[in-house]
Amino acid sequence: MADVATKYTNGPPRRGHVHPAWQVAAVSASAIVAAGAFTTMAGLFTDPLHREFGWSHGSIGLAASVNMVVYGAIAPFSAALMDRFGMRAVVGTALAAVAAGALLSTAMTAPWQYVLTWGVLIGLGSGAVALTFAATVTQRWFVRRRGLVSGVLTAAGVFGQFAFLPVLSWVVSGHGWRTAAVLLALVACAALPLALTLLRDHPADAGVRAYGARRFAGKPTARPGAAVRTVRVLCTVARGAPFWLLAATFAICGASTNGVMWTHFTPAAHDHGMLATTASSLLALIGVFNVAGTVFSGWLTDRIDPRRLLAVYYALRGVALFCLPVLMSATVRPPMVAFVAVFGLLDVATVPPTLALCRELYGADSPVVFGWVAAAHQLGAGLAAFLGGVSRDAFGSYDPLWAAIGAVCGAGALLSLVVPRPAAGAVTPRPEPG
Repeated sequence: MADVATKYTNGPPRRGHVHPAWQVAAVSASAIVAAGAFTTMAGLFTDPLHREFGWSHGSIGLAASVNMVVYGAIAPFSAALMDRFGMRAVVGTALAAVAAGALLSTAMTAPWQYVLTWGVLIGLGSGAVALTFAATVTQRWFVRRRGLVSGVLTAAGVFGQFAFLPVLSWVVSGHGWRTAAVLLALVACAALPLALTLLRDHPADAGVRAYGARRFAGKPTARPGAAVRTVRVLCTVARGAPFWLLAATFAICGASTNGVMWTHFTPAAHDHGMLATTASSLLALIGVFNVAGTVFSGWLTDRIDPRRLLAVYYALRGVALFCLPVLMSATVRPPMVAFVAVFGLLDVATVPPTLALCRELYGADSPVVFGWVAAAHQLGAGLAAFLGGVSRDAFGSYDPLWAAIGAVCGAGALLSLVVPRPAAGAVTPRPEPG
């Protein structure tokens, strides 16, 4: 360790040596993939649970709703908890929580138990190992390549959400939902020892500088009162317009992705005669393009004004959604494939530039602030999911929904351009001791 410290604290590192920050990023990505696998599984369990227990779709769907709310609510608090207890402790506890939730669900006999396991336990665990975790890793370990790393870690979450779907869908069909739940628990258990043994909380723990930093910085003192600090940060940043602009644009992001696409795309396609399995496959393909789009967006964020990137992303997303009703048909045609590719590239591409703006504006508190912005994302998603169902009941079609959300994305593009950036020389990051 002394040799490593010498290489990375005094002058530039020698060629051929990999900075420990990349190991931390790799371990973090594995934990994010494992936790992300739980976030899209509730849909596969709906029909099996309805057939086995006779539960209503409403009672089954309540667990998914609770999961979404808890997922968003825990995000800002998890960032503060990582400052208080360290990333290793929080991530390890989160992975244990999702594994426990999956295993306990195999013995449930009542809907409230499904709400407790998949709604609360898995919501807490997966929400803690999500966007704010990626924000904390990039804030602590990277000065250069922050946009790229945040894009890669965000893509890891997307990969976890969609990579396991085909396999777990086959497992549910052939071996039952309990087997799939156990398999998910094993995935979390496989990531747990990596997090506990290889995840470092801060570069000072390894005796090195952050990647791209010019000087060595000591580890800051742990901050007590994580919950109080989380609320205090919100009260402080809520006094300024930048926070509300970021929250509004990210709420639009949630409304136009999780809120309408993941909730209403499949039934909307089915209204046009497309098989539900085909529509679900198109969603999975969007997930594949998500990975490439998010990583590329992170690379661009290191080079282009994040506000302009967000404006372009929201504008293009709005145009794509506005055109979607014309592309719907009973079969998959080339224009629909083009929509899937474009929307997939844009879907999660908003995360790296939004995170970059949080870092520029709020410095050391940016992970907590980004947690609150991410909570707005989930709020927008939940509201759009609800209003989408109301729209279908009122108009007998989802077509007005796509047009409305497309227009909202246009507003998001305009709001992105007016997000202020700190003046030159303004002190945004809180200096670390040492």
